[in-house]
Amino acid sequence: MNQTEIFGVKPSGRQLKWQKLEFYGFIHFGVNTMLGMEWGEGHEDISVFNPSKLDAGQWASVLKNAGMKAVILTCKHHDGFCLWPSRYTVHTVARTPWRDGKGDLVKDLSEACREQGLLFGVYLSPWDRTEQTYGEGRAYDDFYVHQLTELLTNYGEIGCVWLDGANGEGPSGKKQYYDWDRYYETIRRLQPECVISVCGPDIRWVGNEAGHTRQEEWSVVPKRLQDAEKIAEKSQQADDGGFSRSLNSMDEDLGSRAAMAAYEGEDWVWYPAEVNTSIRPGWFYHEEEDGQVRSGGELYDIYLNAVGGNATFLLNIPPNKEGEIVETDRKALADLGNRIARLEDVSLMQQATVTASSSADTAARLTDNEDGIFWKPAEDDREPWVEIAFPEAVDMNSVILQEQIMEGQRVEGFELWCEVQGEWIKVAAGTIIGYKKIIRLPETRADRLKIVFKEFRGFPTLARVYVVNTEGL
Repeated sequence: MNQTEIFGVKPSGRQLKWQKLEFYGFIHFGVNTMLGMEWGEGHEDISVFNPSKLDAGQWASVLKNAGMKAVILTCKHHDGFCLWPSRYTVHTVARTPWRDGKGDLVKDLSEACREQGLLFGVYLSPWDRTEQTYGEGRAYDDFYVHQLTELLTNYGEIGCVWLDGANGEGPSGKKQYYDWDRYYETIRRLQPECVISVCGPDIRWVGNEAGHTRQEEWSVVPKRLQDAEKIAEKSQQADDGGFSRSLNSMDEDLGSRAAMAAYEGEDWVWYPAEVNTSIRPGWFYHEEEDGQVRSGGELYDIYLNAVGGNATFLLNIPPNKEGEIVETDRKALADLGNRIARLEDVSLMQQATVTASSSADTAARLTDNEDGIFWKPAEDDREPWVEIAFPEAVDMNSVILQEQIMEGQRVEGFELWCEVQGEWIKVAAGTIIGYKKIIRLPETRADRLKIVFKEFRGFPTLARVYVVNTEGL
């Protein structure tokens, strides 16, 4: 694939829809919660599962107020315990005291999400440490597809199936080699608009579970990256805290021109990154970690680097043994939600005028925030820029830029200039934009702002631009 063709690689409709969510939640909950474990070994006594205060509506409300647009539930972790009454195993909520064996947490949370306007997603661990057929090839794949089918046909729209590559030995001492293509076919057939994340072709893992991001996060990457997390030898095979908190990323440069040269002749795909981490050191709730909850400020910094760095942000929130999201976590999430809401304030743009070096009529509509409206310069415009003029000077400390990614990811270098009391001052410079770039500035009072495109592939685009003042955050 030559460079011109690479520039034209675009997201699918399902990828675009998911990227627009920007920020969503993960919920790890189950027998592990009751036993204070991260990875159950399978065959645990599931009678310990009896959360007395579980309210899926509370979960959905807390996460929505934090600014999240979707929730992914760990319907089954590696221990094999199912949060729905699966017909294919006895290791489920139907054999617990919770609601006299009549509970179905997948149903409860999927319905609560719909009521709150949140998309619902599922995590179904390919590794099942309870199932006897694990390691037996086709027999286990049949079992897994049966459970996947239950989740994808009984709970309405599923926005995401989140798959990891954790892989260990079965009771026979054999490893299971997952039939990924069969899993994908099942998902595409039953939920065509659903993205398949991490060990899947739609959304990729950023490379660590610590909330770190690359300086340049390209959405167009070599196709071979879609297989990186499916290789059993590279998967997580033990409950190792060092794995979850270390910066164990893949190559730092996945999409620059240097990477294109290094991977010359390869196929390239749209494969955007997801940043995932937990609000606590662990993924399941542990009371001893109540004093180690990340603050709203720390979470906000991760949000700015992830969502503001052309990735999505998946934040894990683990309920306690009673089934509640505890107060420390709720407070941190409420603070985060307030910060995100202020970041989305577009009031400074309401009276602004947008002009450009060319195609000025399209640039003037960038403040409309309408789908499908975007600016790109004329073909002969070799020094493109977009300028925002305010009726009077405004205080700003953040600038948000978005490319029209349905035209590909094209911007490679840009500068921000502010007119301050009649003098133009360069206040920031960057490389990629992608779906969204959030640039934090020192407090600046300016009459005009100019975005100057210095490097780009074919031509730059802008789908949206706005400035905000988040003083005090």
